[in-house]
Amino acid sequence: MKKHVYNRNIILILAASFFYLSSPMLINPLITGFSESLGSSTLLAGMIAGLMNITSLILRPIAGNLVDRYSKYRLSSLGGIFLIIASVGYVIATNPVWLLVIRVINGIGYVLCTVCMATWMANLLPRERVGSGMGIYGLMNALGMALAPALGIFLYQHFGYRYVFIASVVSSVLMVALVQLVTDHGHPVKKPAGTEQHKKFRLVQPQVLPIAMILMLFALPYFSTQAYIVSYVASIHSKVAVGSFFPIYAILLLVLRMSLKDLFDSVAFGKFLYVSLGSTLIGLLALAHLSNNIMMFIAALGLAGGYGLMFSICQATALLIAPHHEQGLANSTFYIGMDLGMSLGPILGGLIRSTVPITWFYPVMLVTIPIIWLIYFMNRKSLNHVF
Repeated sequence: MKKHVYNRNIILILAASFFYLSSPMLINPLITGFSESLGSSTLLAGMIAGLMNITSLILRPIAGNLVDRYSKYRLSSLGGIFLIIASVGYVIATNPVWLLVIRVINGIGYVLCTVCMATWMANLLPRERVGSGMGIYGLMNALGMALAPALGIFLYQHFGYRYVFIASVVSSVLMVALVQLVTDHGHPVKKPAGTEQHKKFRLVQPQVLPIAMILMLFALPYFSTQAYIVSYVASIHSKVAVGSFFPIYAILLLVLRMSLKDLFDSVAFGKFLYVSLGSTLIGLLALAHLSNNIMMFIAALGLAGGYGLMFSICQATALLIAPHHEQGLANSTFYIGMDLGMSLGPILGGLIRSTVPITWFYPVMLVTIPIIWLIYFMNRKSLNHVF
């Protein structure tokens, strides 16, 4: 890199971001089974599993406004404390009703950490390095999302639920401890002279809204695949090693982000978007013809170059397109797109499976590609003049 930007504070925040995300991700793959072991019905177990994301989605705008008005150090610490409380709650939980309360607490901690840590990281980076810096930040998030569920499942299979929850407690404590070592506490950025000074609550940052919509549409096929790929492979009687799909995806995403990180600061949004649209097209077509492991590799590469790559591009663009004093609101608006994709992806997958033959599962999802292009085309001038 031409300019060294990864100082002590940034490295601490990168490490803390890995641990805050690992805390709930250790538990998420196991929460429905744990709920049922405490006596909940299948329906209630599903509600318990989804309650953290619902809480997070509802509170995104509030978190975004708070981050623009208060110290990111304090809010990140508070979010970490909520994560610790939730993790300890899982350890001592004895009934499904208690789990409902814990999931809400988990959602509060998660939303504070996601918005706050990303904004804090962006504010510590030089504006000309936000693209590459947030690419590395997104990579740490991706590693947390890939490694923590695998560790959680391993601990459950060998030691039981309680050890998974203890690992979540440890992860949350490490996050809070690392945050205490950051010397720049991320105080709010003052509005420039002549800017309206009233503290009006805003749900979203309007300039970021098209970016959030684009991210949501890229996320729909990815999270549909996450929810249904195992049953899809069984339905089409394919012999592929489906358990390797997401580890391959994670490795390919790591390679892509590390090899392209410097381009994030200089290449226009539209050029990346066209590459990711093409990559998504290839990935969905490969999934539609998933006859062997080579096609599975191509599919994983396609989704990594689609949703995986655009996650970092969209986040960096959201932070650069919004005013400096609204970085928290910009991040919260960006994450609303991710939350909607994460929530609606499985719903879309279920709707497609119930209405068309299984062989049309992925061809139907191709409709997201022209919609993404249309949103981009309508906003291309503002999106391409960020860098």
